[in-house]
Amino acid sequence: MLDVTKSGLGSEARTRARLVSLCVNGEWHEVAVKPRVTLVEAIRDAIGLTGTKASCECGTCGACTVLVDGRPVLACITLAVECDGRQVRTVEGLADGEKLSALQEAFLDQGGLQCGFCTPGMLMSATALLERSPRPSREEINKALEGNLCRCTGYNAIVDAVLQASGQGVKPVMK
Repeated sequence: MLDVTKSGLGSEARTRARLVSLCVNGEWHEVAVKPRVTLVEAIRDAIGLTGTKASCECGTCGACTVLVDGRPVLACITLAVECDGRQVRTVEGLADGEKLSALQEAFLDQGGLQCGFCTPGMLMSATALLERSPRPSREEINKALEGNLCRCTGYNAIVDAVLQASGQGVKPVMK
């Protein structure tokens, strides 16, 4: 059995807060977090951005998806200290002031949200896809969104929204 008091990993070291620098949506934040604080907790509680949802807290539903250095990450199972010095983009970073992104507009046009709880994670996963593949196929969209669960829409409207945002001629159904 490991004696943590002799290994230097005593309870004080395991619980002491550490200063972490996160660039969230282009703005640097220094937050003091304990080693076990997740990225979603740091974003919501320390920085005050509540668009990122904490749902399953075990990496199953995708509601907490954010982009870290441009890649989708499940913020409920990613520690804040792992993201020290990195670029984090949340759903609040998609709009340009009051102007929604093309993807956000497409979600509205296609009825790609109902209760809205999964929407931030869906938007972030879809954003990552569109940034690496501007004109994805329906199959590519399905693959990119497979880690995001939705209990309301049945997914077709969400996939159509991503297709619309990519300029592939899907007509809005809600206008």
